[in-house]
Amino acid sequence: MPPTVLAVVLVAAALVSVPNATWRYFGLFTTLVHELGHAVAGVLTGRTVRGIRIRRNHSGEALSSGRGTASAVVSGVFGYPAPAIVGAAQLWSVFAGYPSLALFAGGVVLVVTLLVIRNLFGVLVVLASIAASAALWFFATPEWQSYALLVLGVALLVGSVRALVGVASVHVRHRSRLSSSDAYLLARRTGVPSAAWLVLFALIIGASCVFAVASYLGSAAV
Repeated sequence: MPPTVLAVVLVAAALVSVPNATWRYFGLFTTLVHELGHAVAGVLTGRTVRGIRIRRNHSGEALSSGRGTASAVVSGVFGYPAPAIVGAAQLWSVFAGYPSLALFAGGVVLVVTLLVIRNLFGVLVVLASIAASAALWFFATPEWQSYALLVLGVALLVGSVRALVGVASVHVRHRSRLSSSDAYLLARRTGVPSAAWLVLFALIIGASCVFAVASYLGSAAV
């Protein structure tokens, strides 16, 4: 990818994920990916997903049930890192030459998500995401699909970092809102301090960013 194209992608991703005016909307998608991270991790560890809710204030919840502490912990961990993991995977798919497959897989996940959304606003968020995905699938050329996935991937990485900073600030400056923090909930369940869970979130997000950069460098070297 030429440096000029990369620069345009980075600027576009920043415009989507940094200013509050655009984050007001894109942050809802990031929250959806966050809650899907909980849900998918829960399903993979034997839990049953009861429902997902997305709210206007960018909060959400993924309700699941199952036996054992381990599955609940794994499900709890993969919320904040989920947007970074998905973003890095999207970037890799483009650099590896599979943008259409990534777009199709994302669309399928969004359609299936409709089955577990339990509030009207959440349904609207998912439907808007499906509409955007369908528009890219049916009307965009493969080249523009790749550009869109690159912008979305970088924006999700930025969104994941932004959400992590937000939850860290809850522990430092807004402790009255601790009940909204996955790190706090994991600490209550396991006895492991919240700080350790925040560090784990940061490590997974950091690893996702490194993977994304390595994917780009690997494609540039070919």
